[in-house]
Amino acid sequence: MSLLAVDLGVRTGLALYGADGRLVWYRSHNFGSAARLKKGAPGILRSCPELDFCILEGGGPLAEIWEREALRRELSVTVIAAEVWRQHFFHPRERKDASHAKASAGQLARSIISWAGAKAPSSLRHDAAEAVCIGLWGVLHTGLLQSLPAPLVKRCAGLPPVPRRQ
Repeated sequence: MSLLAVDLGVRTGLALYGADGRLVWYRSHNFGSAARLKKGAPGILRSCPELDFCILEGGGPLAEIWEREALRRELSVTVIAAEVWRQHFFHPRERKDASHAKASAGQLARSIISWAGAKAPSSLRHDAAEAVCIGLWGVLHTGLLQSLPAPLVKRCAGLPPVPRRQ
């Protein structure tokens, strides 16, 4: 089992989590156009081993591209808004506007990367950072990870837990 988190956009953030709920890899991919994304999304899904879950953050035509391809592959797909995952990881002051939320995502993503033992970034684009955070929400939501990793518990103290999928 694995889970792919996608921060939707022509410049797309991607994060793959393994069956143990740990981050395997993360990256940013600039497709340049919706047409190129439509051609590229199948290859990305195909490259992910034993993929079962796809968590998409965003909506509209770009979400439809990913969702259609994921459903064709019989993956479980969840489409969420940024506010859904941010409320579980960021205090209100950390998500009061887009710039604060993106900075918070960068900080949280670096903590997740460290906890998972993934390769540390020399630079971390906000779309990749958000995909890492979306993926953490996804592994908690799907049950691949039973609880928030110990190094992240203090950071998220007082915030609501991620709801489990029914």
